[in-house]
Amino acid sequence: MNIPFQNSYARLPARFFTRQTAVPVKAPKMIRFNDALAVELGIVPGTPGETAKVLSGNLVAPGSEPLAQVYAGHQFGGFSPQLGDGRALLLGEVIDTTGQRRDIQLKGSGPTPYSRMGDGRAWLGPVLREYVVSEAMHAFGLPTTRALAAVATGEAVYREAGGLPGAILTRVAASHLRVGTFQYFAARRDIEGLRALYDYAVARHYPHVEGPAHLLAEVIRRQAKLVAGWMSVGFIHGVMNTDNTAISGETIDYGPCAFMDVYHPQTVFSSIDVQGRYAYDNQAHVIVWNMAQFATALVPLMPDQDEAIEEFTALVHAMPDQIETEWRRAFGRKIGIAKAGAGDAPLIGDLLARMAENRADFTNTFRALLTGKARDQFLDPAAFDNWESQWRARLTSEDDPEGVMATANPAFIPRNHRVEQMNEAAVSGDFAPFERLLKVLAHPCLDQPEASDLARPPKPDEVVQNTFCGT
Repeated sequence: MNIPFQNSYARLPARFFTRQTAVPVKAPKMIRFNDALAVELGIVPGTPGETAKVLSGNLVAPGSEPLAQVYAGHQFGGFSPQLGDGRALLLGEVIDTTGQRRDIQLKGSGPTPYSRMGDGRAWLGPVLREYVVSEAMHAFGLPTTRALAAVATGEAVYREAGGLPGAILTRVAASHLRVGTFQYFAARRDIEGLRALYDYAVARHYPHVEGPAHLLAEVIRRQAKLVAGWMSVGFIHGVMNTDNTAISGETIDYGPCAFMDVYHPQTVFSSIDVQGRYAYDNQAHVIVWNMAQFATALVPLMPDQDEAIEEFTALVHAMPDQIETEWRRAFGRKIGIAKAGAGDAPLIGDLLARMAENRADFTNTFRALLTGKARDQFLDPAAFDNWESQWRARLTSEDDPEGVMATANPAFIPRNHRVEQMNEAAVSGDFAPFERLLKVLAHPCLDQPEASDLARPPKPDEVVQNTFCGT
């Protein structure tokens, strides 16, 4: 297997990471390899057996310098001064066909010094979930980490449900630099380390920025657009901790994530989010809070810290308006308005309120605007009819509603019950549902009549109430 590794992160000071190799597994076997992504990355796979060995960590590929990154983070609002890759290893980086540097990381590769008593492993279900959901997010056009491969380990992983088949995911990211990475050095008042991290982050992601304030503004801009994009497809991240907030603006860490079926703004799926901190509608508020923590971590880099606090505070306080603009733009397209203005927010909000009152399916309601059957999604169809008359009066010849809506409203999402069914089948050795989901979700905005069952909301006995972290 030929992976043209670069190792720029490994050139940073030793306190940024711990060098180690993966803990070998018993019988690595390839479940799936993302050939198209490999081409983008300039990776040439070897035989299935060799590739499985490399992407399980049993074999270190030439040029790879495996390491576990250290970082800190606020988890559900509480600060942990040291976290880090507890079950992941950065193998190195590659330069893709666009000239961008991309991380290659193993998840589930065994314990590291940052494991906090964990076994460092992953069972099959969360690996397949992240593979499917991250690839779906890519197909939606939303910035995300990608899945290069899933490998079975041939070993059992023990969780609350007993022994489960183990697996390792190969994750590709623009980088794994997090808000929590900056917090780690800021919390230690390690200004030299913080400066080295800042310089590295700017060179890698934002070479045009001039100073920490400019970096903060750029990260805020990307995060505002990202979270509005999540909301436009009904996505709930589930663990929006600062250590899961990538400064690249990519979606990272698909633990207890889920997509809504019935629309309700306070929907929560994560089994550990008992207070609803990361509920669907609260994500816009949480990302502002996370950016405030990023701003705090950058303050020590400024020569006049009082002036920096004032400037950074203004940037963070302006973020809700940016999110509102991105949200309005995304949801405007969902109802066929190519360039939604501030005056369109009440129309969008009214539809969502009626959807919540009538237990309308989020994805299918917006998709059905294309076919004129959206009223069928409402318990009281008259509730939609009343809104529809306002909507049609708003549309103009410049909007091209059908064309805009066709690309803004997926017909297919990774519905929770289908992901659960996929995992149940995979545990039994049947990967056909996994492959089918991947195939359909590669083109989520196309009508695929042969896959209409995957667009169906769950029956009462199929509803998934809770999702769990991928441990």
